[in-house]
Amino acid sequence: MLLPILRLLATVVLAFVVGRLLARIKLPAILGWLITGMLLGPHALQLLDQSVLDALWYQAAVHVLECTVGLLIGTELVWKRIKQFGKQIIVTTLTQSLGTFLVVSLVFGIIFHFMDIPLYLAVIFGGIALATAPAPALSIVREFQTNGPVTKTLIPMAALDDMVGVVVFFSVISLVASRVSTERLPAYMIALVVLLPLGVGAAVGVPAGLLLKKERGPAPTVALLVGTLLLASAAGFYLNYRVMPRPVLNFMLIGMAFSAVFANMVGEVRLERILCSFNPFLGLSMIVVILNLGAPLDYHLILGAGLFTALYIVSRAAGKYGGAYLGATLTGAPQTVRKYLGLTLLPHSGVSLVFTGIAVSVLSGPAPESAQIIQGTIAAAAVINEVLAVVIAKKGFEWSGELR
Repeated sequence: MLLPILRLLATVVLAFVVGRLLARIKLPAILGWLITGMLLGPHALQLLDQSVLDALWYQAAVHVLECTVGLLIGTELVWKRIKQFGKQIIVTTLTQSLGTFLVVSLVFGIIFHFMDIPLYLAVIFGGIALATAPAPALSIVREFQTNGPVTKTLIPMAALDDMVGVVVFFSVISLVASRVSTERLPAYMIALVVLLPLGVGAAVGVPAGLLLKKERGPAPTVALLVGTLLLASAAGFYLNYRVMPRPVLNFMLIGMAFSAVFANMVGEVRLERILCSFNPFLGLSMIVVILNLGAPLDYHLILGAGLFTALYIVSRAAGKYGGAYLGATLTGAPQTVRKYLGLTLLPHSGVSLVFTGIAVSVLSGPAPESAQIIQGTIAAAAVINEVLAVVIAKKGFEWSGELR
């Protein structure tokens, strides 16, 4: 086990170096982390090979770090800060999420109708497309210290977007499974996938808030925060692998709920000190989580990308941008939010690959051709979109005037 851990550490160090080099030429460091993950992952140099990615210790470590990254969202969900933007955030989340679902489903529905491909695949594509991977955009927020209306809208939206994505996707896949597969997903799973992470995070967040409220030095503060984070992650890990029919819980939501609860208990000055002490751990967590997004991506798929992949990327981008623009306009958001919020919502790979794996497992028995179409299209789109989306998201913050 020592050798795989050393290989993971070597990958993290190389990713950090590549990220720093790209930052020198004004590109986001996250792009370096993603590229390093692809080049050192199982489809290229295999420093971080499939045996490491599948190892239980690695999955546990990544879940803990995903939970940690959730702090970037949760600590911004202080009621005093968000109550003035509540309606705007909810409406815009719904328009950009459901708008993406409708646009992608409609585009593929038309194409599949003429190609005599089952139309339920179009709805599955829509269900996969609407979710946004928050980690890449949050990494840019953290690296460039972005601040302004776009950033203030994006961060709480990242949490709500994941919830909407989970509800829509599992509703779609449950309906499809009931028609074409003997493997039926239980209806209660839709609620559990959203409510369990929030419940676990909030339950551990209350005692964490009581402990962290008292002024302490940096070392005891970090120790308490790490200890309670590990407790929340362990509870999530147990539920994910021992209770749920399949491991689908979102650990970033656990961290988000956990930190949102204690952030509203400790006061803004104390919260600032807690985050300052915890900053190095947050940085390391971001690198590993992004590496984990990049490692499963096969860069060879770029050469084999076809019409479906191009349609998926373009229609998803149109849905995200158009839906965000519509929601921001309806709620009277600032002009920068209308124009540039949609550009920051394009990163996608982590969530899309999880949803794709579930869809493929449901369809591989009764409809293997459909499963192959989904797997090939989304895998290729994940590689291409993730590289482009990071650059475009950074441009969105830059054009909105929120980069430091």
